[in-house]
Amino acid sequence: MRLSDNWFTAITESESGATIIVCGRDEIDDFMTSGKLRERVEITWTYTGDGAGMPTEQEAQAMEGPQEALKKAMEKDKLSILTGIYTGDGVRTWVFYTRNIPAFGERLNTALAPFDLLPITIYTEKDADWNEYREMCSLCKDSACYDTHGDD
Repeated sequence: MRLSDNWFTAITESESGATIIVCGRDEIDDFMTSGKLRERVEITWTYTGDGAGMPTEQEAQAMEGPQEALKKAMEKDKLSILTGIYTGDGVRTWVFYTRNIPAFGERLNTALAPFDLLPITIYTEKDADWNEYREMCSLCKDSACYDTHGDD
C-alpha cells in the first residue's frame, strides 16, 4: 500500500463556537479497509493561543518539530499513520491509526525524547471501523473543503 501525503482542509466549529481548522489525509482507503490499523490514538496539545483560539506564531512553530518527528517515526514502516490534525479553540489534536498501541507508545517516547516536556495528553480507543476518520471526512460534505497536497 502506498501512503500519499495529500491532505484536505475543512473549517468547522467547536462546541463553544470557536473556529476549528481540520486537515485530513486523503487517498488512504486501502489502509482503512485493510483491517490492520484498528486502534486510534489522539495526541492533544493545549496552548494559550490568540484571541481567536488559534496558536500564536511561536506556539505553531513549537508544535511543528514534534509533529514532524511523530509523523516520520510512526509512518516509516506504516506502524501508524497520521490521518487528521485539528487546530483551534486552544487545542491541536493529531489523530493516528495504529496496528499496535504498545509499539506506538515506545516510538512516541523515542520520537519526542529530543524535545522539552510537552503539554500533551494521549487518548487511545479501538476504532476498527475508522469512525472518527469517516466523521472527519463528512466535514467536506457539510462545508467548503480544500485540497492541499504535500510531498509524495
